[in-house]
Amino acid sequence: MSRKQMRLGCSCSRRDFLVRGLYGIGVGAGLPLVLSRTSAALAAQALAGTSVEKHPERILVVIELAGGNDGLNTVVPYGDPAYYRARPKLGIPDRDVIKVSNGFGFHPSMVGFERLYKDGLLAVVHGCSYDHPSLSHFSSMGFWHTGVPNGGEPLGWLGRLADETYDASTRNLIVDLGNSQSLAVRSRRHSPLVFADPARFRRDGTDSEKHVIAELGRSSTTTNSMLEFLASTAQNATESSDFVRQASAAYHTPVDYGTGGGLAGNLQNVAALIAAGMPTRLFYVTYQGNSFDTHVQQADLHSRLLMYTADAVRGFIEDLKRIGRADEVAVMIFTEFGRRVEENGSLGTDHGTATPMFLVGTGVKGGFYGKHPSLTDLDDGNMKMTTDFRRVYATMIKEWLGYDDTPLVLKGRFEPLALFA
Repeated sequence: MSRKQMRLGCSCSRRDFLVRGLYGIGVGAGLPLVLSRTSAALAAQALAGTSVEKHPERILVVIELAGGNDGLNTVVPYGDPAYYRARPKLGIPDRDVIKVSNGFGFHPSMVGFERLYKDGLLAVVHGCSYDHPSLSHFSSMGFWHTGVPNGGEPLGWLGRLADETYDASTRNLIVDLGNSQSLAVRSRRHSPLVFADPARFRRDGTDSEKHVIAELGRSSTTTNSMLEFLASTAQNATESSDFVRQASAAYHTPVDYGTGGGLAGNLQNVAALIAAGMPTRLFYVTYQGNSFDTHVQQADLHSRLLMYTADAVRGFIEDLKRIGRADEVAVMIFTEFGRRVEENGSLGTDHGTATPMFLVGTGVKGGFYGKHPSLTDLDDGNMKMTTDFRRVYATMIKEWLGYDDTPLVLKGRFEPLALFA
């Protein structure tokens, strides 16, 4: 028995494991026959099409907290008096902070993160940003999406990663759970599956539109590269929408993901697709709306948002353990910028710059990384970057997914952070 077979707990090959896995906990024998057959085919196809040799089974889940999360009230520098001077009303009292490290702790609503941290599954990276940061939601999010600030890059960093590391014939490599496709997953060679509600993920349109799509899907040969791409996209969406709907509907779990917001549901849908054998290696999950843009009366809203986020991520990791897939998945959490150090006159915070990022998973070496920005040495009231966010991207690309040429993907050299065991 090989080491890989021992890790899987059976004498089967990885191909067998993926195919059999769709009958595991959470999916069950009641899975429709068409879904079972499709799952087996997708799993086999994924194994045949991947070009990442080091860790072909690994999955990256990226969570976007849109709106600019207030990092100072998320990872609270309770040991720094400057924090309380700048936030006499919004500052989290020392007695309420969930203290996890010398001088730093989590917002009191983030019990889910406390549990992950104590289990050694959560890493916090201080002071993430980029040179000459933008305070515009649109511009800054675009820079994080492309990984090329101020560069006019048309493709997303995950899209470029897919182009460089996975065979173009690999279908459903990228799944984007949101109302619209994120720039982060825009790719030259891969067509992401994009949906917000699996139950409503289907090929809709007028009769004439459906006829054209059907014809494209049936097209076997064409000399036009654009038509080939459209035909492939149409065929993939048609074949995959039924699979996604049925996998989500068939998935049942006793794990509590928490309540509120769409993040819990989205992460449960990710777990369902993983359990059903979807060959996706890159999942992109967006917290609905610009929820974290807390200019006014921040305290109560931010507390709820952080609780929903921490509970959902903890539930997701617990669910992955339950179905035996936790060792194959890592989560990265980001926002487009932090908030200013000082609270504003509306009991909120305004657009800022540097902010923490979070990595979660059984392979993560938990703890704090990087240097927390000074709260007194500021740039026009904003914290100065201490970690270029692309170092975190490079960490996920090289250390987790096993692709060494990070400069090719990120269009520059950024040293990984040695965050994975």
